[in-house]
Amino acid sequence: MILAGGQGSRMNQQDKGLVLLCGQPLVAHVADRLAPQVGRLIVSANRHQDRYAQYGQVVEDGEPALGAFQGPLLGIAAGLAAAAQDDWLVVAPCDTPFLPTDLAARLIGTARSARAPLAYAAANGQRHSACMAVRTSLLPDLRAYLLGGDRKVGLWQARAGGVETCFDDTPDAFMNVNTPEELAAAERYASQ
Repeated sequence: MILAGGQGSRMNQQDKGLVLLCGQPLVAHVADRLAPQVGRLIVSANRHQDRYAQYGQVVEDGEPALGAFQGPLLGIAAGLAAAAQDDWLVVAPCDTPFLPTDLAARLIGTARSARAPLAYAAANGQRHSACMAVRTSLLPDLRAYLLGGDRKVGLWQARAGGVETCFDDTPDAFMNVNTPEELAAAERYASQ
């Protein structure tokens, strides 16, 4: 699942997934990295759904009781509902165009080894909470957390028994593109 449902406030209100990097939307870079690792792609998007549809099944933060534009966990809840027939949902944000090509296998492998219901990425001491693999059976737990008013990803992961997956061998894979300055840095990195 690609998270593309944010407001893009640090990117001058642009829809970050559609911002161009090396001539292609950020979401295309993430889809190219993630698609070979998963059975199908789901995209969480709250606007421009027609443009995101070419990358996968589009879901939006659709539960009125939870609100919209309330953070990535609402998109993840929608993704878990859409992937209910699958065992796992692998999640990555649309602004991480250099994801590891073994992200899904490593996250799921760590979770299975630890008998944990979810695993998230970390590299060089920095947690990348939005990059995770989640058992789809956690949807009721996540809904209860959200209905309680909480929105913090890391707190939910801790309460759900999440474990860390070490990606110290690929720290640049989690380079984030949140601002025009970070976009320029990503352009330079991609051209190396």
